Amino acid sequence: MKTLLVITNLPDPASAAQLAQMLVDTRLAACVNILSPATSVYRWQGKVETATETPLLIKTHADRYAALEAAIRSHHPYELPEIIAVNVDNGLPEYLSWVIAESSPAHA
Repeated sequence: MKTLLVITNLPDPASAAQLAQMLVDTRLAACVNILSPATSVYRWQGKVETATETPLLIKTHADRYAALEAAIRSHHPYELPEIIAVNVDNGLPEYLSWVIAESSPAHA
């Protein structure tokens, strides 16, 4: 069973908290860390932009990724949201088992 760490950024703490709550409530994620606002510098539509964003670290079961991505896309205010999934190859086995259990629909 594979665990994923999914990263996204929201434009403000309120929208980050709302998305985090929805993902955990629907068992698309076992846990979401809402980080301190960060400054992002990026190129968008030919211009260099700077924005303050609130990063989220989302822990989930790999089998839930498609539904998680769809939920983020449908609830995200950005035209093109950052959604990056990283395979978790190592970690505390008991914690990784908890992530799998809490993000599995069978436990809903």
